[in-house]
Amino acid sequence: MHGIALKYFVEVAQAGSLSAASRQLHVAVSAISRQIAGLEEEIGTPLFERAPRGMVLSEAGQLLLAHARRTIMESASVLHQISNLQQTPQDEIRLAASEGAARGFLAEAMAVFRNNHPHTRFRLHVATPLEAMRLTAEGEVDLAVSFTVDPGEGVSILHSWRTPVYAIMAAGHPLAGRAAVKLPELLRYPLALTDGNSTARHLLDRECALEGLTLEAALSSNYSPVLHVFVRHSNAVMFAGYVSVASRLESDGLVAVPVDSAELQSRNLQIQTMTNRLLPPVVTRFIAHVKEVVDNIEAKRRAGAG
Repeated sequence: MHGIALKYFVEVAQAGSLSAASRQLHVAVSAISRQIAGLEEEIGTPLFERAPRGMVLSEAGQLLLAHARRTIMESASVLHQISNLQQTPQDEIRLAASEGAARGFLAEAMAVFRNNHPHTRFRLHVATPLEAMRLTAEGEVDLAVSFTVDPGEGVSILHSWRTPVYAIMAAGHPLAGRAAVKLPELLRYPLALTDGNSTARHLLDRECALEGLTLEAALSSNYSPVLHVFVRHSNAVMFAGYVSVASRLESDGLVAVPVDSAELQSRNLQIQTMTNRLLPPVVTRFIAHVKEVVDNIEAKRRAGAG
């Protein structure tokens, strides 16, 4: 199967029609159609089901799409490595991440990594866990560093850590000195809550439903920095993973208190890549670096809990 045919096939699969793919590729519809027909003849089965409003992948097409995406990315990676042999290396790492991970440790991890690998460039997309998973499965990014509750398709989990949701409050808060708190105790205070797209909020809503509790936010936002400021200057409480806030607790005058709730313990931080993809060496090195960073944060959290 030829690279140009696979490229056209992927574009049609993503665009949903020959005409839309033609506009994206700036290639005639007839040329794209010939390449798709050639692929179907070579494989011996239709790759698309022709529908009135576009083209839908057949079962064979779905299998080929995953292979085609991996093939195109791995070919580009090899050509990039060959190019680097002739000139100053320039490596790019594309990643998607939950906001908590991006603000919590990834920015510093990227800076430290680049100090040791100065020709590395990063492209970071902050996304919901589902979007990060989709971007990774479709090859739009090289890896995802994301909090997740439910498993996804098309990605492999390279590393995973259990990252419970903590109650975050000002150091002078009445509950700040507790070894652990129960959710009903926390609900007696004003709440600063993330929106429904965050895994912390998802688990919090689920726990309240199980216990018959009602959440009433004094402040809700999809932008967590404003929640931190609000909590720092009041007796409000917010909810986040320790790994998301560990680097800022002391400087922001905040503390993280464990919540006595099985539901709030059921979240994981994961490093995900596309299933069966051969990763470029620089991405593999960066993943090892991120793992070391998170391992150190988690060791500190467990030591504090003990």
